[in-house]
Amino acid sequence: MAESFVYITCESPRQAEEIGAALVEQRLAACANILPGMRSVYRWQGKVERAEETVLIAKTRDDLVARLTDAVKSMHSYEVPCVVAVPITGGNPDFLDWIRTEASGADR
Repeated sequence: MAESFVYITCESPRQAEEIGAALVEQRLAACANILPGMRSVYRWQGKVERAEETVLIAKTRDDLVARLTDAVKSMHSYEVPCVVAVPITGGNPDFLDWIRTEASGADR
């Protein structure tokens, strides 16, 4: 079993907190980190846009990424939210075990 960081952009710290808490409560993620104050420049519907956003990073198991993505899409205000999984290829084995244990995908 492998683990992933899931990078998510949110419209505000509040939205990131709500989504992050829900992912942890539903055991779809072991942890959620919230990084406010990101500036984004992106193309949307033919125009270049600029926005303040908040980064949400969820730590989870690879086999939960699809369920986590569906959960984010159901809670997110964006029409097409950024949800991108990046595999974890190494790190503290004890921490990686903790992710596997806490992100179980099932309520205890």
